[in-house]
Amino acid sequence: MEPKFLTAVRTAVNTEGMTTRRRPGAPGASAVHPAPEAASLAGQLPVADPPLTAEELQLASRNHAMPLEMLGFDRTPAGLHYLLIHFDVPAIDAGGWRLRIGGAVRRPLEVSLPELQARGRRTLAVTLECAGNGRSLLHPRPVSQPWILGGIGTAAWTGTPLAPLLEEAGLEPEAVEIVFTGADRGI
Repeated sequence: MEPKFLTAVRTAVNTEGMTTRRRPGAPGASAVHPAPEAASLAGQLPVADPPLTAEELQLASRNHAMPLEMLGFDRTPAGLHYLLIHFDVPAIDAGGWRLRIGGAVRRPLEVSLPELQARGRRTLAVTLECAGNGRSLLHPRPVSQPWILGGIGTAAWTGTPLAPLLEEAGLEPEAVEIVFTGADRGI
């Protein structure tokens, strides 16, 4: 029986030309490799309409996709997780940085980085997928980062859980969503 991820990749690129095999030197790990008789992925992609814009080329040059063969690993190897940077990377003063929780809470909360780091920690393996993953396969193609299928990756993330912070702030019953605002800025 074929792994679920491989079935998903085959469906997404509409090809039967992929197979799995063991990666030498990595016991138990498998990787996705094009089958010898497979048509190339480039041959499966629709003709881009309109051509890539200068802005898309700038995005593509500062970002990168995860190679699909990394789907064979439980965790995406370091340095191969997809990278998406829409705006300039902000310079953060760790000493002055604060996590602020406000809005529909009874007690607005502000926590410094050392205070946050002193709280209980938890590590979870989490798969992240860019909301625009696969957008270059759409017709017409939306103008943005031209992902094919590599805007995905799994990593171990460590930090303090959000739920105790929300409990401490006293989340109001009428709260319907939590909005995260980052320090990056752009248009």
